[in-house]
Amino acid sequence: MSFQAPKGVKEYVPPQASTFYAIRGAFAETARRAGYAYLETAVFEDTQLFARGVGESTDVVSKEMYTFTDRGGRSLTLRPEFTAGVLRAVLEYGLHRGQLPVKVWTDGPVFRAEAPQEGRYRQFYQLDLEAIGSEDPAVDAETIALAWQWYSALGLTQVRLLLNSLGCKECRPIYRARLQEFLRGLDLDEATRARIEINPLRVLDDRRPEVRAQLENAPLIGDHLCADCKAYHDRVKQLLADLSIPWEDTPKLVRGLDYYTRTTFEFDHPLLGAQSGIGGGGRYDGLSEAIGGPALPGIGFGLGLDRTVIALEREGIELATRARCEVYGVALGDEAARAMFKLVSELRAAGVAADMSFGGKGLKGAMKGADRSGARFALILGERDLAAEAVQVKDLTTAEQTEVPLAEVVDVLKGKVQ
Repeated sequence: MSFQAPKGVKEYVPPQASTFYAIRGAFAETARRAGYAYLETAVFEDTQLFARGVGESTDVVSKEMYTFTDRGGRSLTLRPEFTAGVLRAVLEYGLHRGQLPVKVWTDGPVFRAEAPQEGRYRQFYQLDLEAIGSEDPAVDAETIALAWQWYSALGLTQVRLLLNSLGCKECRPIYRARLQEFLRGLDLDEATRARIEINPLRVLDDRRPEVRAQLENAPLIGDHLCADCKAYHDRVKQLLADLSIPWEDTPKLVRGLDYYTRTTFEFDHPLLGAQSGIGGGGRYDGLSEAIGGPALPGIGFGLGLDRTVIALEREGIELATRARCEVYGVALGDEAARAMFKLVSELRAAGVAADMSFGGKGLKGAMKGADRSGARFALILGERDLAAEAVQVKDLTTAEQTEVPLAEVVDVLKGKVQ
């Protein structure tokens, strides 16, 4: 076959896919326990949602979006991030008119036209969590804590929490002017100079060594926070300390999207090299107004599933996952195959992962299939067993084999594998 997955698309096939599935399941349980409901949103949106929400000066909007014109002449974009689309859905369906904050989570593929490398893909996967409608430092701390607890539950031990505040509409303009004054005196290329006038904070996020060296003495937002923002940030840190969650003050952390205000954070894993950021987020109190909604504060994060899988591999962590097959049926003869088909269905209905040999294989070939399936038990059913209304249960780890009445085998195996 000459077809392959498009360049930059990360796919998961067995056995790695079981890890991918397990970490999603762990996050779903973490979110559920904290009162977050699942939300499924569109994979593509009106292009202006991202242009107005994420910011036209960002690399995401200006360089990385997959934008196309549909047959009706509308400009649509594959989602490059979740928050704008989630907030759009919350507003469209009136969720903000009920209990606040609206607490939702979602997951799925995200798309950015980037140069592919390990940990950076054109189609990648994120877990997204949002708390919309409350301006309370406790909500910020809860959001960060849920991500931290999820990483800890996976067994990751080298995750670092980087924390900063980007101020508010009162104090950020003062800092913005001071930063612009500093940046205009640096030796920067024309594109970066243009960014100084549009969104100077984004210059602080520049990864090029020659630019970072010049930013060493740049003014810091932390030195320009108003009293309310400073008190807010101190409260967030106090609440995190109460939960024994360590953080690192990172005064130049700005993240890559324009909508962030106040609390901004990133999760970093040093074993991932250049792509060490495995998740992050922050508060976006002006985003609702930017996309035409009412004043509605919010905070959330996006966690990279792909990079989390890599982090688990780098730390040598294998997640405990339930076997995809616990019992494997081997039938000898047409009538036995019919009875086994029914028995396998009954096992599945009872919560036992079960499979069977298909295609009329002989005993030797069918038992090879049992070994390859990873099952702990094989059920062997022949014409004699049918006549005796029994089945042979073989423990594939010990090779011990016992005869069990057909009417009892589901209950017997259910007790052994659960």
